[in-house]
Amino acid sequence: MSHFAKIENNLVTTVIVAEQNFVDTQEGTWVQTSYNTSGGVHYGQDGNPDGGVALRKNYAGVGYTYDSVKDAFYTPKPHNSWALDNTTCSWEAPIAYPDDDKAYTWDEGVYQANNSLGWVEIE
Repeated sequence: MSHFAKIENNLVTTVIVAEQNFVDTQEGTWVQTSYNTSGGVHYGQDGNPDGGVALRKNYAGVGYTYDSVKDAFYTPKPHNSWALDNTTCSWEAPIAYPDDDKAYTWDEGVYQANNSLGWVEIE
């Protein structure tokens, strides 16, 4: 069995587990996806990269975009200032996440007021 995403107007509307011969009988556009793929990397059951084939950059979810040119799935854009990394098809903040072992969340309003800021510590 494999995972398949139904695509309507470039958006994922359904994700199912099925055999290819079943999917072939369904109406619409269906594209295979793999829950072992994230950021263009294939992961094994132990959660570590295993060198397997990364299928379509990311596992599909309802509401995700399917880009047929990139042959990739990606999440909805989380914030206006973020950009899509074409290698991983993951959204990247315009400022790197702080590397100080604290927890942060992105605040778009803070970034828009001062584009050298954006990550706000979670207390």
